[in-house]
Amino acid sequence: MLTLYHAPISPNSCRVWITMLEKGLEFELVEIKLDGEQLKPDFLAISPFHHIPVLVDDGFNIVESLAIMDYLEAKYPTPSMLPKDAKDLAVVRMVQLVSVNELLPAMTPLLPVFLGLSGGDAEKIAPAKQKIATVLKFFENLLGDRPYFVSQNLTLADVTAGSIILFLPQVGVSLSDYPKLSAWCDRLISRPAWQATSPTPEIIEAFKSIVAARMTAQNAP
Repeated sequence: MLTLYHAPISPNSCRVWITMLEKGLEFELVEIKLDGEQLKPDFLAISPFHHIPVLVDDGFNIVESLAIMDYLEAKYPTPSMLPKDAKDLAVVRMVQLVSVNELLPAMTPLLPVFLGLSGGDAEKIAPAKQKIATVLKFFENLLGDRPYFVSQNLTLADVTAGSIILFLPQVGVSLSDYPKLSAWCDRLISRPAWQATSPTPEIIEAFKSIVAARMTAQNAP
């Protein structure tokens, strides 16, 4: 039995969870609360960097969401979520890496908007929004006229990017200037796997409280 240790508010966790649902896999879901539970010895034994998600498959522990997704694709190739064509595969990897390495870090200065806090680091907000705009323009062009990034079918590119882009309006970034991405988001949201993994208002509020408390502590004199 596959066991996924995750936090439902985490885009890293959600992209693995969605992949497993899209593939129709049977698995056990174990929630790790980000209030310190990720630092307990039992969890550190399977995730020494105290990160989520972690996939455990018959005693084999896998950390890092992209590695987990590749593992699932290799072990459970049907339905296929990676293309065979060289150019299409390059697009998938570009979307995944740009999402994780460029888009997600650029959202950090905008977290006060999500938390309902005033202020924030004004010097970091403008460059962050510019980086986000650059990524969104890049993705808008990559999508072209296809319903998904490389084909008529969902791939790991869509799952990875979608786990982040759908969160953008909550940090004050509108998708109104990106009609193709907006339509793509609508297609993702309509899928049962996305609906099943959408965090509840209670989960969102609990996460806000945790992060706000940490930010307040960090900024205390």
